[in-house]
Amino acid sequence: MPQKSRLFDLFFTFFKIGAFTFGGGYAMLPLIQREVIETHHWLSSDEFIELIAIAEITPGPVAINTATFVGYRTAGVLGAFMATLGVVLPSFSIILLIALFFPRIASHPVTQRMFYGIRPAVVALIGSAIYKLGKNVLVNGFSYFVALVVFLDQLLMGIPPIPMILFAAAAGVLDHYVNSDHNAINRFLR
Repeated sequence: MPQKSRLFDLFFTFFKIGAFTFGGGYAMLPLIQREVIETHHWLSSDEFIELIAIAEITPGPVAINTATFVGYRTAGVLGAFMATLGVVLPSFSIILLIALFFPRIASHPVTQRMFYGIRPAVVALIGSAIYKLGKNVLVNGFSYFVALVVFLDQLLMGIPPIPMILFAAAAGVLDHYVNSDHNAINRFLR
């Protein structure tokens, strides 16, 4: 595919995602997943899951980090710029308009009912993304254990995400060494 066409596809795809998704980055994940994996085949499912992990641990909104990474993988630095611009431009434009007019319409019953209807839809979109990602990630007892520990921590104790991601990374390394190198461990223990 010619570079200009690929850059336009990146911009338009992420512009569309940014324009028609309410609720932030997590609500965008199902749309990004469909476009990136199923429609354009820019990434595989495994690459997308790794991308979400990277987007989570790097500073900034997950949707922008995701767009930047997909753009870079697809068309280099210019692709990263176009995808990021595409996903940010709709939100920026809408927020600018809202900032200008929202104080006048915020108390209007129609505006309040619109937001009342949008909130549960956002929860459903986030749940859908979790379900789709979970099918590919939760594949064995170890992955269920790590997910459960992090989930319960967030629910009950509220430790910040970064220490929990570091815990999960360390658990993954430990699991690899424990399960992949039994012979070396047995030789060491003799």
